[in-house]
This record gives sequence, C-alpha cells and structure tokens, in this order.
Amino acid sequence: MTFPLIDETHDPCLESWVESARNHPDFPVQNLPYGIFSHGNGRRRLGTAIGNFILDLSAIADYLPIDQDVLRGISLNELFSLSANDRTVLRGALSKLLCDAGNKDAISVHLYPSDACELHLPATIGDYTDFYVGIHHATNIGRLFRPENPLLPNYKYVPIGYHGRASSIRPSGLPVRRPTGQQKSSDADAPVFGPSTRLDYELELGVWIGRGNEPGEIIPISEAQDHIAGFCLLNDWSARDFQAWEYVPLGPFLAKNFHSTISPWVITAEALAPFRMAQPVRPADDPQPLPYLWDEEDQAKGALAIELEVYLTSAAMREAGLEPQRLSSGPAANMYWTAQQMVTHHASNGCNLSPGDLLGTGTISAPTSDGFGSLIELSKGGKEMIQLPTGEQRAFLKDGDEVRFKAVARAEGFVPIGFGECRAIIEPAR
Repeated sequence: MTFPLIDETHDPCLESWVESARNHPDFPVQNLPYGIFSHGNGRRRLGTAIGNFILDLSAIADYLPIDQDVLRGISLNELFSLSANDRTVLRGALSKLLCDAGNKDAISVHLYPSDACELHLPATIGDYTDFYVGIHHATNIGRLFRPENPLLPNYKYVPIGYHGRASSIRPSGLPVRRPTGQQKSSDADAPVFGPSTRLDYELELGVWIGRGNEPGEIIPISEAQDHIAGFCLLNDWSARDFQAWEYVPLGPFLAKNFHSTISPWVITAEALAPFRMAQPVRPADDPQPLPYLWDEEDQAKGALAIELEVYLTSAAMREAGLEPQRLSSGPAANMYWTAQQMVTHHASNGCNLSPGDLLGTGTISAPTSDGFGSLIELSKGGKEMIQLPTGEQRAFLKDGDEVRFKAVARAEGFVPIGFGECRAIIEPAR
C-alpha cells in the first residue's frame, strides 16, 4: 500500500498571496481541491478553490506541468485518470504559483469570487455504488428491525454494498423534490401511493475513483489507494417508508434513487496525506478479514481524521433569522471497512471501475446519539421527537427543511482543511 506522502505543500507555514486563503475554514492553500465551475453565462471550466475564490485552471494551463487538454475539459474524469505521481506534481506546481507573490499579477486575473460562480458535478459519473460500512449505523438500523440480531452474519466478512443510480446525483444547493411511492403501514392490508412521510438524510463520504481497472482484472488491496483520486461529502436521501416496504428481497430501489447530493469540491487524496490515521482496532472476537481484504499498512493508515457534522434549519427558523441547529457530530473513522477495502472488494470479482465512478461509504454514525448520521436513528424510528428552537418538532424531514453537512480534516501540527458545504432544501411533492 502506497499512500500519498506529506510534502512541502502541507507545510503549515505556507501562506498564499490570496489573502482570504489565510486561516480559511475550508480552503487554505494546503487544500487545493478540484471542481467544475462556471461564471456568468460562461462555459464550464476546471478550477481549484483558494480562500473565497476559484482559480480557473484552464486559463493557466501553460503554467502547469500537465497535459493542457486535461485542464481544458469540462469534467475531472481525465484528471482523475492521471497517475498519483502526476497528480502530486500538479498539486506542487499549483502550490508554488499561489504562494510565490511574484506570480500574483499574472495569476490573479484568473481568480473568480466563489459567490459569483456556479458549481457543477465534478465528473461524469459512469457508475455509483453505495456501501454500508458505518457499523454503528448498521447496528442501530438492525436493532430497529431485528432487536435480537442487529447485524447479519455477513457484515463482518463482506463490505456490503449495492449499485445506486448515478443519474440522480446532484451538486450541493439544488433542491430535493419530496418523492412519491408505495408505502404500507404495519396495520394496513395493502400499500398506498403518495408522498413520503418519513424522508431522511444519510451522512456519508463519497470516494472518487481515479485510475480504473480493465474488466476481469482485480485491484489488490496493496494497490487500492492508487485508484482513489479524492473524497467528497454525500447525502444519500432516503424515503424510509418506501424502503421498509420494498427492500425485501432485493434491497434499496425507489427509496434511494430519487436524489443524492454531493459537495462539489473533490478533496484530493494528496491533500489528505497528513490526516491519515489507523483504522480502529476490531473487537477481539470479530472474525479476521479474508486475506484479499487485509493489508497491514491499510490498517495503520487507511482511515481519515475527518470530523463530520449535520445541521438543520426549518423554513420558520430561517424566517426568524435563527442559526442552523447542529444535529450530530462525529469522526469519519467510525467505518468498519476502509475506503481501500471497499475498492478492492468492488473489483474482486473482476468488476471494472472507471475514472469518475463514485462510491458512497454508507451512513457514518458514532456509538452515541450525538453522532448519529440519520434521523431514523436520532428519532428511534420516529418514536422520539427532535426539538427545534422555534418550538417545532421533527422525527423526519418536513417541506422547507434544509440539511447541511460539513467536514473538516484535522491533525496536530497541520492546517485543517474543509470539504465545503453539502446542502439542499426539501421541496413539496408534485
């Protein structure tokens, strides 16, 4: 396993001539995430976030040691397909351009205020797979439906996942239309069709695939990191009432495929090098993963020191000028399987992954309620209400509610870096 190395681009003493990047909560010069943006009625372009600005990479391609066609496209797919070494070289060049004040006059004309730009999906997503590696969430959900046996026997042997709907993934800020579908209450003889009454969010990380593999080829666990280009936040909105009725025998379908929201900035694997940490030790009586999923370095460095947060505002809260209410906070290390194990398992049967494919971790929850990653957990299946500062109560989402995810990577001795927002407002069903 070869993880990206800590280098001069992570130096906490680095300062950019872009003044707003200094002490920026998300995008200091130590971050340099990639995304796709447009300004006014202009075309979509590759950019990097730096403080309160977006730097147009297509306009400065001549300054960068990379194939100019890669930087002048309208998606990150080709950039994702670069080798880890090429991505590291590109990051180093960007860091020098933005830290050397001698470049200010030439480069600053290609900066655009972030609040004057529109962010788009960063890649053309060929395939999307959602995993279920948040063990505390899996246990909490299992306890609601199977109190005596919350986790099924395969959970600690297999990184469980299902193939989702790539076409319904949307960037942060676009509203979510409340879905309609079949639902059946426990005391009813037959289902009814109508708007979901148990709409929920799911706090996840997204894993962007970089270099792919050919059909029939596997990705050894020792090489899995080389196939990960970066990470984002992912909200896999869920209609719990539809899900309860339809998931047997084939699993998630209409309860999940109507909308998934992602944060539009890709936080690169290289930027996250200082925030690598050991995967939490498994309980002594848990089974040892099968050899194809086990790598000592992955266990030593395969997790990420990222703090995740969920905030909610109702329409009444916004009208009253109230701050968003934080519902939960917890570490991304609450994952039973690493991102690398997810990649290796996905390709273990010869399934080909491609640059721009997206993997979801599944809901990441902490062991205690202050870190639960969904409303179904916080409300104990709808039995306990969450109190809002307006006097409103919530078990599940109402129309007009806005959910925001935030994430910050932190490690002693390094500048924290953020992910930007992943947010959306719920609109009424049609």
